[in-house]
Amino acid sequence: MEEKDVVRSLAALAHDLRLKIFRALVVVGQQGITPGTMVEHLDVPAATLSFHLKELSNAGLVTQERQGRNLIYRASFEHMNGLLGFLTENCCQGEACLPATTTSCDC
Repeated sequence: MEEKDVVRSLAALAHDLRLKIFRALVVVGQQGITPGTMVEHLDVPAATLSFHLKELSNAGLVTQERQGRNLIYRASFEHMNGLLGFLTENCCQGEACLPATTTSCDC
């Protein structure tokens, strides 16, 4: 993943509602979800949701697919994994990181 893609993704996620939308899409997994269902569960106006889905899509974090009359949105797990890989590729100078229960890093 290129640095410009990482910056665009992080910028898209640096908004509380977009982060909430993305996390909701991660929870539902590959089956995806319709905007109508998201509007109900996230209690957000449809126009607001549409704007933020577009921003997440432009950043490569979300995909959409038409199924009949419905649009199905999904988190782009490939993109998410690429972003996480970029952020952690040089973690602890190549050494194994401390267990998650540890609060400090001896890196």
